[in-house]
Amino acid sequence: MTEQEVNTLLAKLPVLKAEIAKVIVGQENVLDEVLVALLAGGHALLEGVPGLAKTLLVRTLAAATDLPFRRIQFTPDLMPTDILGTEVLEEDHGTGHRSFKFNQGPIFASLVLADEINRTPPKTQAALLEAMQEGHVTYAGTEHALPKPFFLLATQNPIEQSGTYPLPEAQLDRFLLYVRIGYPTAAEELAVLRGTTGAAGQQVTPVLGGADIRQLQALVRQVSFSPELMDFVNRLVRATRPATSEVKFIKDYGRWGAGPRAGQALILCAKARALLHGRFAATLEDIRTLAPPVLRHRVLLNFNAEAENLTADDAVAALLQAVRFA
Repeated sequence: MTEQEVNTLLAKLPVLKAEIAKVIVGQENVLDEVLVALLAGGHALLEGVPGLAKTLLVRTLAAATDLPFRRIQFTPDLMPTDILGTEVLEEDHGTGHRSFKFNQGPIFASLVLADEINRTPPKTQAALLEAMQEGHVTYAGTEHALPKPFFLLATQNPIEQSGTYPLPEAQLDRFLLYVRIGYPTAAEELAVLRGTTGAAGQQVTPVLGGADIRQLQALVRQVSFSPELMDFVNRLVRATRPATSEVKFIKDYGRWGAGPRAGQALILCAKARALLHGRFAATLEDIRTLAPPVLRHRVLLNFNAEAENLTADDAVAALLQAVRFA
């Protein structure tokens, strides 16, 4: 890409955020984290109580990026074939020849919303693992490639746990970011009430296409990342492991630490955030800002932490305070 092409592409990112902001009021950090996951080529898990526009955010993103979009409502009776697709027997009326044809499921879209992913059993949750990690699905021994880009956004409700199936750690680790959505401020909530109870809603104009996003994802890999920052990320991730950590919080309350995938995720996300802010070099601020959504689902705490109402976010805060940037 020429410098002019790069600048033209990057200029679309603020426009993309502005288009989404027509519908989604506030939640700037959440939107940034979702876009970071998209640009970094990963997937995101959104957690928030009902009514905080999780589904609306994904639908608006789909409208603003002009990507093929499918929504899957996860329920206890959902089966893997309802997600991946299934083979059907077809007959050629001219020759009478019969053959099986694979009918693609809703996973075959560039932007997929897995709504309330924790409401379906592990067997069905696991159907997403290959798609998330490999970019294809296997059915009856045949691989079927998914569209590129492929971006999975899953949502879950942290309050109601009756009849839910918590995601296993192995599947949580496949999500690049674990994004938590909080309540809006008083001013933001007032703006929501004004904007959603009137006569007509805002129209979102597509800004980026699939080719644009693929180019941006390739560009993220070229963002500069200094050796000093690389060393800091390495030490930060290694400090999450209780057996070798020197951080008191982790020694006292840690049960399991993050693996190398966490370091890879943090570096890619820092690069994506730099690009999102119009920079071609990642900074320490990028790493510190994205450490919570990268690490909160990769650091497991023990029963002592639960008894004292300590969370993974507390662990990440302690890590950022204890691990110094050399």
